[in-house]
Amino acid sequence: MDKNSINATEFFGSAIEADIAIIGSGAGGGVSAEILAQAGFSVLIIEEGPYLTGRDFKMQEKEAYPLLYHESAGRKTRDKAINILQGRSVGGSTTVNWTTSFRTPDETLQHWQTEHGLKDLGKEQLAPWFQRMEQRLNINLWQVPANANNDLIRQGAEKLGWSAKVISRNVKNCANLGYCGMGCPLNAKQSMLVTTIPAAKKLGAKVLYQARVDKLIIDNEQVKGCLVTPVGINSKAVSDKKIKIRAKHTILSAGAIGSPAVLLRSQAPDPYQRIGKRTFLHPVVVSAGQMPQKVNGFAGAPQSIYSDQFLWPKNASMGFKIEAAPLHPSLVSTVLTQFGNEHFAIAKNFAYQQGALALLRDGFSEQSQGGEVLLDKYQYPKLDYPLNDYLWQGARKALLAMAELQFAAGAVEVLPAHLEAKPYYSWRAAKKAIAALPMAQLKTMVFSAHVMGGSAMGVDEKVSVVDESGKFRHLDGLHIFDGSIFPTSIGANPQLSIYGLVAKLATDLAADLKAI
Repeated sequence: MDKNSINATEFFGSAIEADIAIIGSGAGGGVSAEILAQAGFSVLIIEEGPYLTGRDFKMQEKEAYPLLYHESAGRKTRDKAINILQGRSVGGSTTVNWTTSFRTPDETLQHWQTEHGLKDLGKEQLAPWFQRMEQRLNINLWQVPANANNDLIRQGAEKLGWSAKVISRNVKNCANLGYCGMGCPLNAKQSMLVTTIPAAKKLGAKVLYQARVDKLIIDNEQVKGCLVTPVGINSKAVSDKKIKIRAKHTILSAGAIGSPAVLLRSQAPDPYQRIGKRTFLHPVVVSAGQMPQKVNGFAGAPQSIYSDQFLWPKNASMGFKIEAAPLHPSLVSTVLTQFGNEHFAIAKNFAYQQGALALLRDGFSEQSQGGEVLLDKYQYPKLDYPLNDYLWQGARKALLAMAELQFAAGAVEVLPAHLEAKPYYSWRAAKKAIAALPMAQLKTMVFSAHVMGGSAMGVDEKVSVVDESGKFRHLDGLHIFDGSIFPTSIGANPQLSIYGLVAKLATDLAADLKAI
């Protein structure tokens, strides 16, 4: 590893100084680091996970999940009802996501302006920032023909007269392997790991990894850095020693569970009890369709076709976005939870399975308040995310839509991810059965790879944690630049939304700090 990369477990000093300390190295932290380093500030990026590179990625689930994900890809909500996939290494979730890139939908930005007063976050204001990050990270419509897993979504949608479009991806010289979720061995994925972080390091930025931030250092209502514990690659403390980070300014980019957790551990001022509230997930439900021909859903770009047919319904129900679910054995075996002979039959026909998922758009209704980040007795974050009837109605509609689409695409049987579901051999049978399935936690299988909110941006201090600049309302010297500042979910895969918004905020912050 180079001189600008410091393993906290091998650091023998007691303190590190920097102009800017950035807690987290994912989409928010990586973009911030490059912009502030370009502005001439000394930058320290702090990451809890290990520093791995393309040569470390072996396209093996058993190795990737423990190394690259929080809780070995087994993170769950407090009641265990939702599985959450979140990255935990240098580059954060950008190292392990499926490269799917969307600008924030116009409808979402309009909602933020109307309901949350964010007048500076309109389509026109953010367009140049999205364009800047699309150029920086090589985000373009995927030009390679969709793999069968995705093309079947297109085929089914076309037969039903539904919308179906091509997805943009942040890749360069991609070999179309299909193992993006395990880290890209070719460095084709333009994650923070291979783009903004190396660029920031060339300008003098340093990365302190395997370093868990315990709390912020707060002195007279001013954040002056943070305290760090060295941890192993499994995030367990390796010693009782602490490293003191002294910084003139701190940026919290630890994600929508991590950032509220740092604030809570730090006992940051919170007069209106808003820290950790309104955390959103894009709860995901899944449907598997068995096709008469081989699909090989593990090969090729994981996601390249989507349908927004139901994303913005005219009624007040929870909308959803339909995408492909890339299929790898370990992941599939935990999603489709049948037992015995039924599970064996799924495994036997694994190559013939088409996977569809629906991202439920939470946070746009009074009936959709999301969840809350809490700390357990060990000061470890837990997400309490209640599942109510409003969400279950959306989930049922999503399961029905995916089943209809899969049968339209030629499926010979469809199996919703639900403990009481059976394989259904016609759309008519599936429609009747899904309408009768009990929609309840731990029966309907729910997942998420998108965590947003918990440090909401807004103009009203009584309901927001940061102002329109991303500044924490109740302390000086602290900004939050990550998906936790979204006041709702996005309604689309969020990485480009984070890139664009943070590019704007970090550029403004750099100018403000230089003017001091």
